[in-house]
Amino acid sequence: IKFPDSVKIGLIPDEVKLIEELDLSDNVYFHHARNIWLFSFYFAGVRISDVLRMKWSDLQNDRLYYAMGKNLKAGSLKVPDKALKIIDQYRADEKKNDLIFPELKVLDDLNDTYNVQRKISYAVKRINKALIEVAKRANITKPLTMHISRHTFGNISSEKIPVQMLQKLYRHSNITTTIGYQANFSNKTVDDALEAVIGN
Repeated sequence: IKFPDSVKIGLIPDEVKLIEELDLSDNVYFHHARNIWLFSFYFAGVRISDVLRMKWSDLQNDRLYYAMGKNLKAGSLKVPDKALKIIDQYRADEKKNDLIFPELKVLDDLNDTYNVQRKISYAVKRINKALIEVAKRANITKPLTMHISRHTFGNISSEKIPVQMLQKLYRHSNITTTIGYQANFSNKTVDDALEAVIGN
């Protein structure tokens, strides 16, 4: 059975700015969910499961070092100032298991894969529920979920970054995966071709 490709929709820069500037001081959890979403976006749409596993020891010399859970590809990225401002909000928190974010701090053993995955799954549902409210407050009609942070990075980067560099940022093992993924967002050449035929 061949399933149709799902349409991947990312936010545009103006919508990201709306999320960044939204006043969420009245709701601590909405503020936290927004932080997690932006943190993911600032690091090329890093997966939520990897975000929640981030440790303070992963931050060294203004860089974030981590291995991607899905394919274990390791690497590092410079910590953008915007991400640093988010991280700073968690410095005074309990340092259990050296984790930056609180979701997995309830666990005693991070090697217990079953419980880690269960907690991540629960956290994703809760964060995504909060992000629906964040989107409403920002007057964004597109769906806002953790996975949309990855689509948003893909959408904004599509005409700006060479595909070889995107492969490194996404940590794809094969460049054809990157090309296929970015094809969802690279509309300019198709739009230009259509306009060349039908005009304005």
